[in-house]
Amino acid sequence: MKKIFLVITLVISALYTEANAQKQIVFEGVTIPRTITFQNKTLQLNGAGSRSKMWVEVYIQALYLSQLSQNPKEIISDNSEMAIRIEVTSALVSSGKLTRAMNAGFEKSTGDNLEALRPKIELFKSFLSDEITRGDVFELTYNPTESSVWVVKNGELKGKVQGFDFKKALFGIWLSDKPADEDLKNSLLGL
Repeated sequence: MKKIFLVITLVISALYTEANAQKQIVFEGVTIPRTITFQNKTLQLNGAGSRSKMWVEVYIQALYLSQLSQNPKEIISDNSEMAIRIEVTSALVSSGKLTRAMNAGFEKSTGDNLEALRPKIELFKSFLSDEITRGDVFELTYNPTESSVWVVKNGELKGKVQGFDFKKALFGIWLSDKPADEDLKNSLLGL
């Protein structure tokens, strides 16, 4: 009887472990969900990668889409739910460094349109102004219903930035022709 109980326990444990493995992946020590839910819609993991500065990994980033794609221009121009998830992996990341990096990314992503987007970029950066520590998770989710990007830190809504133009510029930081990191872009696209 003990052997039967042990076998049943092992089988149930194996099934639970397999089901859990399908719900998330571990990438460079960071657990990334395969799907996230936003406004009752399920977004699927399109790709994930790491961002490094001077040989130090600073964050793990994942791209979630309602329909998987390897076409960066289509993703940037798509007016459907999508999200970027960033998990900070280094104590070297600070609010100031993150906002400076975002500035550089917006400059590359927007080109001549930077000044027109400046008020929205400044509002966005204000949502990143709290202290940042290793393990913090940011979700930057586009909501097409109200044409806004929701900025969530560790599960708490920090604010919203209106405009499809801002959404395109934000996702362009990592997916444009001049991305912040070419290797990360390819990883987010699943290439």
